[in-house]
Amino acid sequence: MIETTVESIRVSLVTQNRVVILKEVDGVRHLPIWIGAYEAEAIAMELQGIAPTRPLPYDLVRTMLAEVGASIDHIVISDLSEQVFYARILISVGGRTIEIDSRPSDAIAIAVRTNSRILVEDAVMEQAGVSLEGEDADSADLDAPTAAEPTLADGPASAESRSGQAGQDDRLSVFREFINSLDLDDFDRRKSN
Repeated sequence: MIETTVESIRVSLVTQNRVVILKEVDGVRHLPIWIGAYEAEAIAMELQGIAPTRPLPYDLVRTMLAEVGASIDHIVISDLSEQVFYARILISVGGRTIEIDSRPSDAIAIAVRTNSRILVEDAVMEQAGVSLEGEDADSADLDAPTAAEPTLADGPASAESRSGQAGQDDRLSVFREFINSLDLDDFDRRKSN
């Protein structure tokens, strides 16, 4: 499994669609996942340290887990099937580990609130991970304002797996076009207010 962090949340000014960008901790690939506006706002608020006036459902989950003596081990972006991502939340309680099925957006919102690790299955990163093209991979900054949006290229894969993934690449091209059309992320706009 590949450990990631939340690199940014971006919004398209044209379509208003949101995407959370996960970045490999020990690599250069990014995993873009479309999420809803509510979930994007919940993740962004926590990352920026903005406290809601009333607890959000994710805050309620964090409080309930603490009250029953449970903790989040980590979350896993576990599968990608027919362009839909799947996730699992692994919870430790009473000396045992429980796996709970989740949408990735909800799992990420809970993970950022509990400082839990965000893992991605190798196969998911191979299938949907992308690298920033035309920039030094170690210094790529998705939050930095630039004259033009960075373009995304296919993630690293062998020649054999690329030839077998032609259909998958065609389906993901729409996703890559969407990522390339995104404006600066919500973080920069909120930090400047």
